[in-house]
Amino acid sequence: MFGRIIKVLLFLLLVGFIGLTGFAYLGDLSPNQSERREPVTLNAD
Repeated sequence: MFGRIIKVLLFLLLVGFIGLTGFAYLGDLSPNQSERREPVTLNAD
C-alpha cells in the first residue's frame, strides 16, 4: 500500500514538472508595453 502511494506521488510530480516546463516554453508571459507620458515638476532651488 505504501509503495502505491509513493508511485502516485512520483507520477504527480513528473506530470507537474512536465506541465510547468511546457508552460514556461509555450506560455506568453511578456508584459503589455505602452508609451506613457506624465508631466514632472522639479523643484530646482
